[in-house]
Amino acid sequence: MKHTSTSRRVVVTGSECTGKTVLTAGLAEYFDCPSSPEGARLYVEQHNQSLTVADVDPIASLQITLEEAAIRKAHDLVIHDTDLVSTLVYARHYYETLPAWIARKASERAADLYLLCDIDLPWVSDGLQRDSGSAEQRRQIHEKFVGAMTRGGLRWTLIRGLGEKRLEQAVRAIKGLA
Repeated sequence: MKHTSTSRRVVVTGSECTGKTVLTAGLAEYFDCPSSPEGARLYVEQHNQSLTVADVDPIASLQITLEEAAIRKAHDLVIHDTDLVSTLVYARHYYETLPAWIARKASERAADLYLLCDIDLPWVSDGLQRDSGSAEQRRQIHEKFVGAMTRGGLRWTLIRGLGEKRLEQAVRAIKGLA
């Protein structure tokens, strides 16, 4: 299923503990628009266990469902806390798998703009995280997000800095959408 709205779609993405959820909430409030939460985060909270390769497909399906719920509420703009690109990056990184249906859906459902959160925020442990927070691991995952968006021909911009600076950069990027 392709996304079902003509609203502009913006995805806040990046590796773990880079402020995606906070930025998504701030943008939704600033633009007074709907947003969708991160499917993987909700899935982990619901199942209360570490993720395995068997969780990739259900997480992708949940991500689509969450996005569609927000899209149905949108009039002009919708903000997503991650999308299927993130599911693919982590599936490749942790399980060395790339489910064809998820890759196809990620391409079909590509957003108008991706805001890639930089790894310049301090690491804060977040429950059943996959990453340990090491500087090298964060850099590797970040580079995988850059590679995935570049290979996919996606429109993206790097968002960095602390606090309001991140929100201000993101707002400017969204306002720059044609």
